[in-house]
Amino acid sequence: QVQVVESGGGLVQPGGSLRLSCAASGSIFRGYVMGWYRQAPEKQRELVASITSGGSRNYADSVKGRFTISRDNAKNTVYLQMNSLKPEDTAVYYCHYAVGTFGSWGQGTQVTVSS
Repeated sequence: QVQVVESGGGLVQPGGSLRLSCAASGSIFRGYVMGWYRQAPEKQRELVASITSGGSRNYADSVKGRFTISRDNAKNTVYLQMNSLKPEDTAVYYCHYAVGTFGSWGQGTQVTVSS
């Protein structure tokens, strides 16, 4: 099985930047999709960005041009670089690993954008 652990959340002012990291451990197979999701209070969890083992990226419209997802295969780590942060980006951010019918969620990391 694969476990994922997020890090890098925190408090940042509007317009600022943060980088989230998601480290995966276990048997990493080709054909995976790793994604960042977020959930704000009283809202549904939503996909922010995803990346496949082949390098294809996908972004939510609300973060296009501001967030970048990347990976370091040697470290089994996926990153989410978040720039030009807005108060509406405030949420718990979760990492998700999926391959075939298997999926694994991280515990989440809080991102708060506030002055």
